Amino acid sequence: MPIASPEIVPIKIAFCITDLNPGGAERALVQLVTRLDRLKWEPRVYCLAGPGQLVDVLEDAGIPTICLGARRWWHAGVVWKLFWELRKFQPQLIQTFLFHANLVGRIAAWMASVPHRISGIRVAERRRKIYLWLDRWTESLVEKHVCVSQSVAEFSRGSGRLSRQKIIVIPNGVDAELFRAATPLDLCSLGLAGDFDTWLTVGRLDPQKGPYDLFESVRKLSPAHPRLRLLWAGEGPLRESLQAWIDTHQLQDVIRLIGWRDDVPRLLRSVQGFVLASRWEGMPNAVLEALAAGLPVVSTRVEGVEEIVQHETTGWLAPVCDSSEFARIWGQVLDAPALRGCVAAAGQRLVMQNFSWDEMVRRYVALYEQLLGTAAMRGGIRS
Repeated sequence: MPIASPEIVPIKIAFCITDLNPGGAERALVQLVTRLDRLKWEPRVYCLAGPGQLVDVLEDAGIPTICLGARRWWHAGVVWKLFWELRKFQPQLIQTFLFHANLVGRIAAWMASVPHRISGIRVAERRRKIYLWLDRWTESLVEKHVCVSQSVAEFSRGSGRLSRQKIIVIPNGVDAELFRAATPLDLCSLGLAGDFDTWLTVGRLDPQKGPYDLFESVRKLSPAHPRLRLLWAGEGPLRESLQAWIDTHQLQDVIRLIGWRDDVPRLLRSVQGFVLASRWEGMPNAVLEALAAGLPVVSTRVEGVEEIVQHETTGWLAPVCDSSEFARIWGQVLDAPALRGCVAAAGQRLVMQNFSWDEMVRRYVALYEQLLGTAAMRGGIRS
């Protein structure tokens, strides 16, 4: 009689993130977890906060998702909650994303004796030095740090003083076809009925994104470019003060805060260009998505952007915190429609050829297999 093949038991793997509201890191986690081959992996997601909008996406894909409901990440209770959940699940490996989940996750996983612990560093944190100190202080609990870009890796080695041997780089991905083929939105629904040169930015209304720098650039450009319009898709703590700035400078018809949107692919296909004035980043998904949609991109030289935008080849780069120079470069692009079309096409080709979610997942799986000693078991990607 033929001998039956032994049943392959999927490897339990845990993922931990601060929250599950739509954002670059959160979407990357969803793409990673939902594309793992379930015959080889048994994933489970832990969210420090309460349920966010992406919880339904994970649960619809059959991924158990536990939200711990923490209101303050530093409360000891959240560490204990995660510890008990990990003790029950007994994963072989935990992957964390974002600072708060990195810190809480590595401590709870160490307490729960999870064999392999990996952190995910998504941004060059320039706002709070204590974050860098806490990362460094608990680094012994981590086997690897996955940085989202080479720039973030260099920052983590230099300013963060993390171990060079523990750092690897796995860039973001993007569903390029989704953005390339999206149906354009009728901007009349946003009050833009007319022949305008409309540009979009997407991101949280937060000092990191440099909103006042960007608005100053628009104010400088507006007299010479009366057709220019800027839409900002996103929410955040600066909304009221930014709207007050717009009102004070009488730019209500030029700059519009349109709030959080679930139709960003359609928005990108409806505008003439994309801008980003961030003061620091990691590898902004918004830039990858704009390039995939075939838009010209003007961005500050922040972490990760220079790895996808080559100045005057696949986009344009300006200094950080310099609204005058940003306006000068953006103005040159506004005055050269033929050139921006050629550069945008080159940027789109670059993204479609080099940045896919499947490639990102492949590299994470290779890392997990290496650490688990299962390199012979080729981790699959679910299409």
